[in-house]
Amino acid sequence: MKLLFVAISSFFVFTSLDQADSSYYDKIVIHSRIRAKDKGPNVCALQQVVGTKKKYFSTCRNWHQKSICNKKALVLYECCPGYMRLDGGRGCPAVSPIDHVYGTLAIVGATNSQNYADRSDLRREIEGNGAFTMFAPSNDAWMLLDAEARSALLSNVNIELLNALHYHMVDHRLLTKDMKNGLTVPSMYNDLNLLINHATNGIVTVNCARIIYANQIATNGIVHVIDRVITAVGNNLEETIEATDELSSFRAAAAASGLFATLGTGGHYTIFAPTNEAFDKLPREVLERILSDDVAMKALLHYHILNSVHCSEAIMSGATYPTLEGTNIEIGCDGDSLTVNGEKMVNRKDIVATNGVIHLINKVLIPDAAMQILDLVSSRQTTFSELVRDTGLSAAFTDADHTLLVPLNEAFNEDVMAFDQRILKVILQNHILKVKVVLNQLYNGQILETVGGKFLRVFVYRTAVCIENSCMVRGSREGRNGVLHTIRKVIMPSENSMLQILRDDPRFSIFLTLIESVGLTEMLTEGKGWTLFVPTNDVFESLTTDELEELTRDKNALRHILLYHLLNGVYIGDGIEYGVTNVLKSYQGSRVMIKLVNNTMLVNNVKTKEADLLANNGVIHVINSLLFPKDLPVGSDYLQRILTKIIKYIEIKFIPGYTYTEMKIPIFKTEVREFTRIVTTKPEINIIRGRFTHSGRIETEVEAAELAKLIERGTQYSKFSRTIEGDPNILDDVEIQKLLQGETSTRTAHFNSRTPAGLRRSRHARKLRQRKRKPVRA
Repeated sequence: MKLLFVAISSFFVFTSLDQADSSYYDKIVIHSRIRAKDKGPNVCALQQVVGTKKKYFSTCRNWHQKSICNKKALVLYECCPGYMRLDGGRGCPAVSPIDHVYGTLAIVGATNSQNYADRSDLRREIEGNGAFTMFAPSNDAWMLLDAEARSALLSNVNIELLNALHYHMVDHRLLTKDMKNGLTVPSMYNDLNLLINHATNGIVTVNCARIIYANQIATNGIVHVIDRVITAVGNNLEETIEATDELSSFRAAAAASGLFATLGTGGHYTIFAPTNEAFDKLPREVLERILSDDVAMKALLHYHILNSVHCSEAIMSGATYPTLEGTNIEIGCDGDSLTVNGEKMVNRKDIVATNGVIHLINKVLIPDAAMQILDLVSSRQTTFSELVRDTGLSAAFTDADHTLLVPLNEAFNEDVMAFDQRILKVILQNHILKVKVVLNQLYNGQILETVGGKFLRVFVYRTAVCIENSCMVRGSREGRNGVLHTIRKVIMPSENSMLQILRDDPRFSIFLTLIESVGLTEMLTEGKGWTLFVPTNDVFESLTTDELEELTRDKNALRHILLYHLLNGVYIGDGIEYGVTNVLKSYQGSRVMIKLVNNTMLVNNVKTKEADLLANNGVIHVINSLLFPKDLPVGSDYLQRILTKIIKYIEIKFIPGYTYTEMKIPIFKTEVREFTRIVTTKPEINIIRGRFTHSGRIETEVEAAELAKLIERGTQYSKFSRTIEGDPNILDDVEIQKLLQGETSTRTAHFNSRTPAGLRRSRHARKLRQRKRKPVRA
């Protein structure tokens, strides 16, 4: 009775202390107890891998997946540690009896360890006074020990066996809550350290042996049962690698890179070390390139090393961990096999050193940082890589850093592949940037220069980053000589303005006529970035010619309507967040609702017929209705009648006599940082200015006044080149000289005039006919 009282008292003392500072293991046990609460008191739910004796207090993830290491797991209900069943009782209502460490070995079923304690004369020590922690190998663990090693121990019980058992012991109490991850404690054999790791999944290992039954309290200590016999460890990772013949190639690379300076000291590391055979599998040119590049070799070696210890028995499912190289690898399991990045490649597990563990693998892991940029192309992007090699563009990637914008294979449709190789090369150059630009360096409005001399615009949205008409897919990769971004479409930079696109497409002739009638054409030629929703001609088919003319009667009202179709900013279809309403402000001032549903853009619930007609100053989306602000009333009968005929998605409000505020047309000013050169030719003048090219077309000849006007039209320059190709005498003009010296011409016309484009052209034509001009010599 007294012994039972001591047992109960001791158990509750240690249990209360345990709950005050619980560990991952203890929390997992609590969850197991909760899962089995309907089975009676103190019952825990465990999972046992089918076909094995392995049992686990499992995580929620494994419990719901009903598997461990991708193998089916059965549910067992057993007494929680420290409890036992009573005959005829439900659950586990009784606590286990308490005894000294020697007697406790029998209580936890470690009878072979108890037997060896008898034979080695350890029994007297662990029956006596003291405070011990014993990590007792289970009966199965002793049977798993190599037969020759076990025979050697049993043939010299007073020295070898006793030393081996002492190495499984610590001279103070250690509960699982005391076993912090990365803890090293001196054993009772020559103070050689035991390496303890405590994983977040609740698994606790000692020299990579898993504790399968924990915290059995004894009168003079604690007993934990482990799943294997552990051997003494005296070498660090550097010494272990040097002593392993299979790692001579890895050893040579580690020595050359200075890695041993890290592995030969402290720390807690896991090394997935490629064997000599693994290095032999690498193509010779790849191996030589990496070994001759200090940066690439360091990245490769560091990619095989984790800054934490991961024993094979502590892995129940896949998880990602950061490497010393900086990127992550996935470590998982498949039955008894370890997997790395989803592949079975571990030949030998759990080589324990004083500062970590080594797993031998049969494949060299090459991180992105050690790879050439074209080698980063995935199997979904092979069309691009093949075309780059076929056109000879790949030769440029050997030295300088570049950025590749690589479309997926499906982006190269029949229309793209129908181009001849010369044009394809130009298209591919649109996807190669001169410098390396990583994802977090991109910003909205950024201009990127390609190797072909084109300039690409960057558009950044809430959940997307787009370059011109193509948005990025997750998974950018940074290699040794550049960075690769995956995009959805082939990039086709537009050379035309929005106005030119409208003029070139007969579907938009009516909308264009309305635009011209209220003097908005200049807006669609200039500006840094617009989004324009354009209805096609069939939207107006219900209107008569007279009604179309009536629509233009009130210029200001029509300007309100048309500017409601215009947004300040470029909104690419793929950049719109899927399924979410985006509330944007139109240039007119009222709100526009944009939503992407079933890969179709809706504008105020009006479907787009075609999206992403990209211009050099914005993007056009084709719609099947005229848009009208919901909050804007109409003040005239005729306008209400006309709008009601062509707008069906909302009801037009009517307030007699309502007038609209005057809509002012913005004044545009082109800002150019650098003026490079002027090329005079027939029949046009091209001004090539830093990042942009502006062309001003003339009919047959040009004089100094026209050239000065073309140079300075709304532009402020900070630098001028003095090179002019063509007629050198044109430099003699006083006004041209002023421009080249940074002064302002006194006779330059104002670019910001609000004169309608058509009228402006006719006036200019009259002036041309009235003047005598000098011919331009090519």
